[in-house]
Amino acid sequence: MRKDLITDAAIELVAELGMRGLTHRAVDRKAGLPEGSTSAYFRTRKALIEGLVERLAVQEQQEIHLDTADLAGSIARTIDNWLVERNRTLARYAAMLEATHHPELKSILVHSPREQATALAQALGHENPERSGAHITAFIEGLLFYRLVGGGSTTGPVPGTEESFQDLRKAVEKALRP
Repeated sequence: MRKDLITDAAIELVAELGMRGLTHRAVDRKAGLPEGSTSAYFRTRKALIEGLVERLAVQEQQEIHLDTADLAGSIARTIDNWLVERNRTLARYAAMLEATHHPELKSILVHSPREQATALAQALGHENPERSGAHITAFIEGLLFYRLVGGGSTTGPVPGTEESFQDLRKAVEKALRP
């Protein structure tokens, strides 16, 4: 599908160059499409960013598979996969940062696993599942950010390895305790 090709190219551009590198022409070149193709699908830069974020959200939701028999392990596996898919995760954070400076893009911030985290907190018996779900989400986002670009990016295990998975699993187990 051409829209997916365009948004995937946009994701790669943002990961490589940051939000300043995101232009309709640059996406056309990256996707190998004729000039004007991206504009035909996404008339404005805002629409292009929203399309990019929607694509990221769909991809992330497809990757979240919670195993009730091993919640910490399934969450750790998801985080590790997001670290392996570094460009997508970098693009997601760049879009979130962009939204802090442009109120018209605030709607992109609704794409998060918060609803799933609230349901998870409820299943784990937390007193206030909504608040605990927010805490779980914040923890996951913080852990992901730390391992992606923070100090953990230089000292943590290599993403995609058993060592990385086990390290993340230990951290998640601690965070899930009521």
